Amino acid sequence: MRIGVLAAQGDFLEHIASLQRLGVEAIPVRLPRDLVQIDGVIIPGGESTSISKLMLDYNLAAEVKSLAREGLPVFGTCAGMILLAKDITDGNRVEPLRLMDIKVRRNAFGRQRESFEADLSITPLGDKPFHAIFIRAPIIEQVSPGVKVLAKLDDGTIVAVREGKLLASAFHPELTDDLRFHQYFLDIVTGK
Repeated sequence: MRIGVLAAQGDFLEHIASLQRLGVEAIPVRLPRDLVQIDGVIIPGGESTSISKLMLDYNLAAEVKSLAREGLPVFGTCAGMILLAKDITDGNRVEPLRLMDIKVRRNAFGRQRESFEADLSITPLGDKPFHAIFIRAPIIEQVSPGVKVLAKLDDGTIVAVREGKLLASAFHPELTDDLRFHQYFLDIVTGK
């Protein structure tokens, strides 16, 4: 299995390390040619405006969008989730891929100092809570009926969703030692 990790900006090295720990070949994606013969792609956290601009500048946006519409599994974390969304509440400088039928609000919890951690119940990962790290995190304000909510905060705020072969989280699973969320994405890739 070969998983591409968008390496334009953000915490792509941490995603690559998580995939390698799971025994998966991880390919840094910087140009459209890097998307050839991959089984899935991860759009990491980082600065959504910068990632969006770089994806457009290097012709990655159109290619990722096309491959996802053909069935390539895509996993977006934090900024990656913002880019997957069809609608962004405050994203006037971000050009989303408009792949997931969700409405997202950027930096919903405030600035860097408002970052936090929380234990989440995520049914596909089993009974053990997943310790999630939120850094200048977005939230999902609205989902269509075809989107499955995977995780919510205690106040009901939606922070992880799946729509077909698309997966998104407001938190950073790559910053933990818990590989279950990455394994869940790999299960989507293999059709489990």
